[in-house]
Amino acid sequence: MPSAQTVARVLGLTALTLFATVPRASAATSWSLAPAGGGRPSFYAEGAPGAVLQDTVSVTNSGGHPVTVRLSGTGTGVPVTFAEPSVRVPARTRADVPFTVTVPAGAAPGDRAGTLVAKDADGRTATVRIRLRVGGPALSALTVEHVAVHGDRITYELVNRGTTVLVPKLAVHAEGVFGRDLLDRAPRTLSVRLAPGSRTALSEPWPGPPALDAVDVRLTATAAGGAHDTATTRARFVPWGAVAGTAGALTAGAAVTVVRRRRRRADHAAEPLSTKAELTGAVR
Repeated sequence: MPSAQTVARVLGLTALTLFATVPRASAATSWSLAPAGGGRPSFYAEGAPGAVLQDTVSVTNSGGHPVTVRLSGTGTGVPVTFAEPSVRVPARTRADVPFTVTVPAGAAPGDRAGTLVAKDADGRTATVRIRLRVGGPALSALTVEHVAVHGDRITYELVNRGTTVLVPKLAVHAEGVFGRDLLDRAPRTLSVRLAPGSRTALSEPWPGPPALDAVDVRLTATAAGGAHDTATTRARFVPWGAVAGTAGALTAGAAVTVVRRRRRRADHAAEPLSTKAELTGAVR
């Protein structure tokens, strides 16, 4: 049976081991980032193009050691400028850092999203979302461009020319040279969202296109708010294998005709000249 002194030594070593493996509370795990004032999970800003909007973000250090964090902003169309890009926060203290969001002068009306990021010396980061709404008149405009037929597919591009996000619908119609409807698809919603100013390339399947025809293809795109555009193209379907075979047969027939004609000319050239007496009335 081990002595009390031995048991105490083992327990002491075990305690030292546990204390060594338990991570120490550090500044890296004791600070947070949030909108100033409390009660807001994220930032929201709204303004017209060219406006400068101001708010404040708080860095709270609940630990027992100072912490230094660097602040930055990410996101397309949400330019953020901090009063202090780097801030040192003492233990059990909160630092409020003002920042501004400048709405680009040429920004189209609509929503944009960004993120405020804080990062400490140990690489730990905290973020807060920011949403910016650019004011202005809403305009719904859409164009269909670069329509082309490639075998069993129709390719095209949709362009959002307005200031609102569009979820377009597409109708497809194809008519042959004799007025036959070869393709007639009612408008259906496409699985795309077009941001203002964006362009996307798409294709429409066309299984079983005609083998021989001249076809007029028409694409019509629509979207909420009155957006509407139509684009057309013409495609010719020719069975080139059959055409090549027919052309080859015609060429061979022409060659045979030429040969036959040449042979006839050669036969005529081989015949002897006829010697017919001319009646002149002369007497020997």
